[in-house]
Amino acid sequence: MNGIICINKPKDITSFGVVAKVRGITQQKKAGHTGTLDPMATGVLPVMLGDSTRFLNFLPDSDKGYRATFILGKTTDTLDITGEVLTECKTDFGAEEIKQILPEFTGKIMQLPPMYSAKSVDGVRLYELARQGKEVDREPCEVEIKKLDFVGEKSGEFIIDVICSKGTYIRSLIADIGDRIGCGAVMTDLCRTLACGFTLGDCVTLDELQKRRDENAGFNDLIIGIDRVLSAYKKVVVSPAQTRRFSNGGALDVNRIKASVEPDEICTVYGADGNLLGLAQHKDGELKALRLMPHKQ
Repeated sequence: MNGIICINKPKDITSFGVVAKVRGITQQKKAGHTGTLDPMATGVLPVMLGDSTRFLNFLPDSDKGYRATFILGKTTDTLDITGEVLTECKTDFGAEEIKQILPEFTGKIMQLPPMYSAKSVDGVRLYELARQGKEVDREPCEVEIKKLDFVGEKSGEFIIDVICSKGTYIRSLIADIGDRIGCGAVMTDLCRTLACGFTLGDCVTLDELQKRRDENAGFNDLIIGIDRVLSAYKKVVVSPAQTRRFSNGGALDVNRIKASVEPDEICTVYGADGNLLGLAQHKDGELKALRLMPHKQ
């Protein structure tokens, strides 16, 4: 079983926990997710299975989408509602103030990674340091908020939709919005709506996956080919002779392929039969294999 199953991650489980459940249900030894979601978050979590996991470290950067809910007048150490309360106050600020300042957070902005995050400093995850009560200096990172829409208000909570670059922390974005208004803010709910080009419409729940297992219904119609997430790379189709050489790890002469590949550019390589052979990179006039799909001898 090679490809991707998109899971609509439930609350109160880690991304690693989801992968473990998918591995068990599908009885696949190799599985991995394409990007961590916090335990409190729900939504799109693509899980790669089988030989597709070979390409985990080569997935092209893609935009992420989120629907987030937050309240004003509170701050916590985790920047979300699960953390220890640091400040709390009554506030009359609301939807109008939020709408007015959202344009300030649209576009390229600098963002400080939160202490409770999976980002590493000197080889140690920040959340591991935070759990020890330690706080370390962090360098602000540039991220891009491509879309930031105010959705509405419900029971004192405010809802926004975000489309952003990889590496954006929505908790930090909300905390910064609260700081800008002047009363603080914490995230109360988060749903990822877009990841690796997949939406919630591409997802199944763990319960639905388990039901298929129980009913022996199979999973083939849920498997999405790895081609879809690699489609951002240039596609190169090679001859049968080149297919044999590349599949065995041999480099290909760039001048002998029917495509223009720039120096250092990464591309997907397909055989004449249309099957994905792997990923290659143009180095010193040759297409050299980065990752190969297994092939039958």
